[in-house]
Amino acid sequence: MKLLDVGCGRGDFSRAFNLDVFSIDKEETRFHEGLNIDYADLEHDFILHEDEFFDVVFSKSLLEHLANPENFITECHRVLKPNGRIILMVPDWNTQYKIFYDDYTHRTPYTKNSMEDFLQMFGFQNVSSENFYQLPILWQFPKMKLVSKMLQLFVSPNYKIKNKFIRWSVELMVLGTGVKP
Repeated sequence: MKLLDVGCGRGDFSRAFNLDVFSIDKEETRFHEGLNIDYADLEHDFILHEDEFFDVVFSKSLLEHLANPENFITECHRVLKPNGRIILMVPDWNTQYKIFYDDYTHRTPYTKNSMEDFLQMFGFQNVSSENFYQLPILWQFPKMKLVSKMLQLFVSPNYKIKNKFIRWSVELMVLGTGVKP
């Protein structure tokens, strides 16, 4: 399978996927060494791959930075094969609204509903979204989510939390997926 990691950042996910991975980021960094990477500003540029080339397009923490995400999503749709899947992860507005704009590069907030609407508007089917906990221990031991839910009651995400367990228990992501018909 061919996967495109859009907005790959340091390339952590690109290196972790056990697929034929292509990456895109806006600017070259020292972390990109060894990646199969192109550089583009996907708010304005095109993805430098042919139509219907990828089985999966993945993007984490990029979409919320785009003021006009139409080019990005149109290009993702174009390069996906029929029955290809898009997977998008963005900060959850409902759990991060107090700190979302502390990052001055954040432009557009998303919720589960707005993520589904966004994907459907651009022709994706079998669309779904959910709140996603970033802590791998919660994927392995789902009952630990109870601890995270308790922390959400007592810890407000209105400041930068340094402890990653607490931070990622309070600051959830929206995980949205869809399939190109």
